[in-house]
Amino acid sequence: MNTEKNMTVLHTESSKGWGGQEVRTFRESLELMKLGVRIIILCQPGSVLGEKAAAAGIEVHTCNMKNSWDIFAVRAVLKLIRDEDVDLINTHSGRDTLLAGIAGRLSEKNPAIVRTRHLALPITSKFTYNFLAHKIVTVSEYVRNYLISEGIAPSKIVAIHTCVDLHSFDPDMAKDNLRQELGLASSTPIIGTVSILRRKKGHHILLDAMNNILKEVPDGVFVFAGNGPQEHVLSEEIRTRGLNGRVFMLGLRNDIPDILKSIDIFVLPTLQEALGTSFIEAMAMENPVIGTNVGGVGEIIKNEVNGYLVRANDPLALSQAVIRMLKKNDRGKTMGIEGRKMVKQAFSVEKMCKEMHALYLSLLQSVNS
Repeated sequence: MNTEKNMTVLHTESSKGWGGQEVRTFRESLELMKLGVRIIILCQPGSVLGEKAAAAGIEVHTCNMKNSWDIFAVRAVLKLIRDEDVDLINTHSGRDTLLAGIAGRLSEKNPAIVRTRHLALPITSKFTYNFLAHKIVTVSEYVRNYLISEGIAPSKIVAIHTCVDLHSFDPDMAKDNLRQELGLASSTPIIGTVSILRRKKGHHILLDAMNNILKEVPDGVFVFAGNGPQEHVLSEEIRTRGLNGRVFMLGLRNDIPDILKSIDIFVLPTLQEALGTSFIEAMAMENPVIGTNVGGVGEIIKNEVNGYLVRANDPLALSQAVIRMLKKNDRGKTMGIEGRKMVKQAFSVEKMCKEMHALYLSLLQSVNS
């Protein structure tokens, strides 16, 4: 790396959607720019990340990545590395990891290569981890330990938790307006979930728990914020169970801090989770949280401190935790305060980006020494 210029980091992302890993890349990019890093994002045409990044003033380039062996995409990355004097490549999805990793290894510029692993799913190839990346970042210790169990060298892997912007998720700045929007009384207890509507997120398990909850808390209501492939299935299940008026499907929202400000408890009975950023966002808004003891969730929820951890796929245990929290309202408030405190200490976006920046600097020194 040329010490007379700022570090230039190229983020690559072949996914066109907008989920947890794209949000992290976006937030990370903005914060690293504040630290003097030049950020370039390379994504596919029509990418949501590209649109949002460009609107926020991040330098964006596009390239079709048709498959994992798209030679034209490799050439495009090679040209970008040369033309923009890229020092480090940070890849994110499987396809762009292979394409950009190969380009980085072929480039005379010899950029450092970081592979961020965002998911808790099984890996399909060790090649990109063992041979292309100089360093692997995981979003949780759980994912790091999984990769080690698959034969990836522990010295190559560092866990840097995905974090949240405490300025955006600030309970003192958000509006408590959801009850008014839904026509509910000010005293109505609201149990809320914010997540993409996929089966692995466990919305169906919360539906199974509702009868028990409503027997004890008959005026309670539930809100599901988000969209996804299970939207029609869940809507039909709500209708079939006679839960219309008890469960509100809010769809994809741009006012998540306001929704979290309005609810009493955040619940997500997920079946699979690398970390669980939605729990961190809820905690930042001083919500007590209830989650399942899977994946990296236990790195966020400390049972009996900032929320409850329950067994996965257990509607009875879930309903008991919700009832217990609603009936001990003061305890829930205390847990919410503890959650906000924990996020400030361990899960701020500033902390995440300082750790990433330090990793980049250290890696550049070792690659170029």
